[in-house]
Parts: sequence; C-alpha cells; structure tokens
Amino acid sequence: MPINRRELLKASVAGAAMMQQGRNAYAAPPETIQVAIDAAKLGEPITPLIFGGYMEPATTRVWSEMLTDRKFANAVEPAPPPAQNAPAGGGGGMRRFRGEPFRPVGPAATVTMDKAKAFTGNHSPQVKLEGSEPRGVQQSKIRVAKGKAYTGRVWLAGDSGAKVVVRLAWGTGASDSQTITIPSLSHEYKKFPLKFTAAADSEEGRLEIVGTGSGTFHIGAVSLMPADNVQGFHAGMIKLIKEAGFKMAKWPGGNFVSAYDFYDGLGDPDKRPPRAQAMWSAAIESNDVGLHEFVAFCRLLGAEPDLTVNSGFGDHRMAADEVEYCNGSTDTRLGKLRAQNGHAEPFNIKLWTIGNEMYGPWQFGHMPLEQYWWKHNYMVEAMRKVDPKIKVTLSGATPCERSVGGAEKIGNFFPSEWEPPITAKLPHEFGSHEDWTGWLLANCAENVDNVDYVSEHTYAYPRLAFDVQKQKFVDASKDPLEVQARRLSNRAGEAFEAWQKYVAKMPKLKAKNIKFIFDEWGCRHRNPDGTSYQPAGMLTPLSYALFFNEVFRRSDMVGASCATGGLGTVLVDNAGEPAGYTAEGLVMKLMHNHFGNALPAQVSGNSPQQAVPGTPYVDTPSVPIGTSTFPLDFCAALSSDKKKLILSVINPTETARQFTPKITGVTLRGAGKLWQIAAPNVNASNQAGRPPAVQIVEQAQSGLTGTVQVPAISVSVYEFDVA
Repeated sequence: MPINRRELLKASVAGAAMMQQGRNAYAAPPETIQVAIDAAKLGEPITPLIFGGYMEPATTRVWSEMLTDRKFANAVEPAPPPAQNAPAGGGGGMRRFRGEPFRPVGPAATVTMDKAKAFTGNHSPQVKLEGSEPRGVQQSKIRVAKGKAYTGRVWLAGDSGAKVVVRLAWGTGASDSQTITIPSLSHEYKKFPLKFTAAADSEEGRLEIVGTGSGTFHIGAVSLMPADNVQGFHAGMIKLIKEAGFKMAKWPGGNFVSAYDFYDGLGDPDKRPPRAQAMWSAAIESNDVGLHEFVAFCRLLGAEPDLTVNSGFGDHRMAADEVEYCNGSTDTRLGKLRAQNGHAEPFNIKLWTIGNEMYGPWQFGHMPLEQYWWKHNYMVEAMRKVDPKIKVTLSGATPCERSVGGAEKIGNFFPSEWEPPITAKLPHEFGSHEDWTGWLLANCAENVDNVDYVSEHTYAYPRLAFDVQKQKFVDASKDPLEVQARRLSNRAGEAFEAWQKYVAKMPKLKAKNIKFIFDEWGCRHRNPDGTSYQPAGMLTPLSYALFFNEVFRRSDMVGASCATGGLGTVLVDNAGEPAGYTAEGLVMKLMHNHFGNALPAQVSGNSPQQAVPGTPYVDTPSVPIGTSTFPLDFCAALSSDKKKLILSVINPTETARQFTPKITGVTLRGAGKLWQIAAPNVNASNQAGRPPAVQIVEQAQSGLTGTVQVPAISVSVYEFDVA
C-alpha cells in the first residue's frame, strides 16, 4: 500500500504549476455545456442518512434551557468568572441564550458555596439573610419576548424564617416584572414550579431568587424554558430542523466524547452533576441532555441516532454498558435501569461510532496506533456480545485527513503547546504510521469483522491551497468562486481515491461493503496566517451543494454524513426564537427534499472538470472530481420508485451559464417543476430579523429541451415525471 514519494510529487506537479500561474491557468469553458444523462445506468440508492446533524457537546443550542450554569458549577461571585469558564468551543457558545453568570444580590459575602449541603455537583449556593434587605442571586441578560410564557422550577431548602421569592424582570420599573412567592421552606431540598409571562420584549431580562427574613436558604438548581418547549427542546428549532430534513443525528461529538461518562446523563436532569468540559476550555456541561433526551430528539425529527462511545478515557466495559442500557431488555441489569428512568422499551440504537479522532494528541485518552487497534477490537467485541445487530463506525483517518491536520499544525491554526511539531514532509504516505485508516482496516476489518463504516472528517479551506514545495497553505483568495467552492467536495474525492488504494492492497475489503461516514464536514475560513475571515455569503452554500452532488454520485461508498454546522443553519432572532434558515440551510433542505433514496444516474459532458490548485492527498484528489460539465456540476437521479427524473444543476460562477441536455433511458412526460436558489450576488446571506435575501423559489418547468439557462450563483433542482 505505501506510495513512494516520487509518485506523490508527480501527482502534485499540476497543482503547483497552477498556483504559480494564477487565474490564467483556468481554460475558458464552452459557451454551451452539453450534458448527457443515461437513466438506464443507475447507482445504489442515496441514503437519507447523508442528511445528518452533528451535536457537540451533550447539551447544545437545540435544548431550550435559558439559564447559564443553572446547577451552580461555578461559584456565585460579584466579579466576572475566570475566562476559562466562559462558553467556548462546542460548549455554551452554541446556546441560543447567553445569560450572564449568576451574581449575588446584596453584599458580596451574602452568598457562599456550601460543599456540605450540595444538591448536585461539588457545592450549592447558601444565602445568608438579614431582615428586610433582599438577598440572593440573579442572572441578567436573559432574552424574553412580549406575551410569551416561560416555565421552570427551582430547588430550595432553608430555615423557617426565610421568605423567598422568584422574580422574572424585563425592565427596571416597578411593574416590569412578575413575582412568585415560594411557600415556607424546610431543611430538605424541595422543588417549586415557576411560570411567567413577559409583558415586553427585552434582551436584558433578569431572573432573581431572593429572600428576606432570618436564617439562610440554599439553592440547588433552577431552570427556565419557553413554555412551548417540546420535551425540553425548543419547539421552533424542532420544527425547522425537521422541515430541513435531517435524517440522522450524531451525539455527543466530537472531542467532547473522549472524556464523557454517559452515566452523568441519566436520572433526574436537575440532579445530574454539572461537569467541566476540560477539552473545551473547562466550559460547563449541564448534562441536561443525556441518552433519553437525545433519543427523544431523534424521534421528534424522525432521525436515526448515531451514538458515539468514549474510546478515549472510556473502555470496553463502559461501551458494553452503554449498549446494554440502550438496547437491552428489562431483564438485563441496565435495561432495568433504563426502565426505572422512564423508558421500558429498548432504544434499539443501530449506529455506534467508536471514538473520535483518536489519532490526535489533543484527544483525551490518545494512544499509539499499534495500541489503539487492539482497543477498538476489544470495544466492538464487547458491544456485540450485548447486541450482535449493531453497526459500528471506525474512528479512522486517511493520509488525506492527517495531512490536512499537519498543514493546520504547520500554520498554527489551532495553537497547542502539547502537540508535537510536524517533521514529516506532507502529504503523509499511505501505509505510513500516519495512515490510521489503512492500519486499522488491516487489523480490525481485513480478517475480522469489527468495522461496518469508516469515519473521515472532511474539512476544507476554500481560500487556501497547500503548496508541496513550501510545505504550507498559501493564499488562494484570487481563485475564481467555482474553484474556491470546489475545495470541500475535493476532500470527499480524496477519500474515495484512498478507498481504492485500500481495496487494492486488501482485496477482502471489497466484499465487506464498508462505506464512509463523513461525520464531520464543512468549510473553515482561514487566511494563510491562521486568522479567520468573513466569507462571501454564498461561498459556503455553494460548497455544500457541490459536496452533496459528489456524495450523491458516489452513493455506493457513502453510508451517512453530518455537516458539522448543520444544526446551526437555523437563524435565531433577538428574542432567541428560530427565524428561518441560512443559505446553506436552504441548500440542505432543497437537496434532502428531492434526493433521499433516489438512484443516481450516469452523467457525462463536453467540458472536463479542471484541476484545482493544491496538493494531491492533502487538499485535492489526484484526478479532478465532478461531472465533465465544467464549470457547472450535475447530479441526475431517478426517484426510488423510478417514476421521476431529478436533476441538480449547480452554477458556482458569477456568470449565467447554459446547457443542452440529452436524456436517454427514460422519456420525460409532461411539464415538470423547478426549485431554485439563485442569489442576487455572491455576498448575499440571510439574517434574522430581515427579509431573506436567499430563498428557494418554486416554478413550473415546461420541459428540458433545447438550451437551458442557468443563473449565476445558483443551485437548481428539476423534477419531471418519466415514462
């Protein structure tokens, strides 16, 4: 399997030459693209699981909790908390609401953190009262909407002399709040319901838990949600995510999973311990979303759960326990516990991903490759003893993924003093110790059956190209839009080429029907120095569209995918309410609505795709991908019942184009329909609170003959009945 350096360098010559020549290296395409569609030559069905959503950490923006640190993992202090406890990474920064941390009401010494009477976690706030002066805690900068109802609960304990109220305020006036008086307290924690209705819009809402009288009182946990939440999830988010067509959800990550204990997410949500997310700068994970909530989320969407198990700090026993908890009958120890927690019927989760990016030294529990394949096998074998029917995904990484990571390290894109410098020349070779997928397949799949799918994380930098001679990413911002947008699908193309190399080396793989799951993919927008930039509004949507076309055409090699930012494509307004889709969200919705379970057809043309500047097996495949219809990109398919022809046409250029179709294998019958995203310009984007600049427009289509016009910066899907 090793590819010698001469072969790799030879494959890099074209890309290096293009980087030196700049824009002049791109040949002008024909004025009219000729495209041939042969509907008699069909591929495997396009799995709906391609339309997946990625969730990290355990509790993300789809959960409707409005309060920050509601279980008081951090001390209640008058000064801002240390920076390491601020929302970071995939943590609290993904919440829709960003209330400030709880602060004391009254003198600074009013609130102390009591370890002896902790409700959950390490401590709980104790409030010392002093007569008629209100003392307690408050959280500010909560967004509320006029006329909207909110519900919640608070756990309190205290002396009989404590008189406690809970108040939601939306202004500073005497009438700008609603107050609930709590009945007399006891020394045991007791739960009290909360219900409010805001009388005005505010981004400066405030929740107060204050008392007067004598003695002390403790606050165990407090929650505030919109009253219309659906099993704890935001109703509007669920509606829009479901309409967008997400058919799989992967949870809980991501780097987060390598230090996650699924037991933390079981039982009464209020009593689940809050944990510091050490992998995300110690942001606090509330554990409000655990296995039960995740499964409920998937059922609400009609989506398949993809559950990631901890192969970092976790082991084969923990993994087997998680399978038994999810899929075991009530006759088993953990199936019985699941029933006690409210769900007698097994969850019957089929898809299980073993770990995340275990090749990376940043990963908690990282170990050398020659040790990790043993761990993978131990875990899968233990899990399948519990449920032989599960399907497992290998946490692999082809040399392509490892080489992109190496280029990121060279550019210091993700600074870390704990990661060793890159000393090998990129790209990494197949068969080298950086070829995690190759070695893991050889030891976990070739002669045993411990792999059903292979994970490949597929991130691209649209305005960067890797220069093999300089051994770093260089500026490619002058590349045409169609070239920048192609870089994401190029990363999938590399993976497909890698698979052919693996099969050539290990022929037994061909009969095993192992497929890729691109369970993290998306665009990263960086400059060569690692700093971020704000991309043109349509760059990412066009990249998404081209990626979908590519994986549709290779349906025989793709088992599922999750856009890393997929669930973030729902816009949120100033009140925290869902308010429509981003442009990339519309692309995902458009593609899902037409291509799930469809059968891709063969497409050819008169304008071969041109090479994209970069380096094969770092950021480009060795052979250009896409249909031979440059600069347009096509995907044709028949519906699952073979009664409709579906055609996706992507124009990633800033110029209107045209094509002439030739369709064989079926006959179009009557008029059809066209659904089209045509942006007014490359900078167009959708913003919450403003009329959408990018929309899906549906219109009748009389036929698909002659010359067909394609607007600039557009994604078009045609659909016709066929005979």
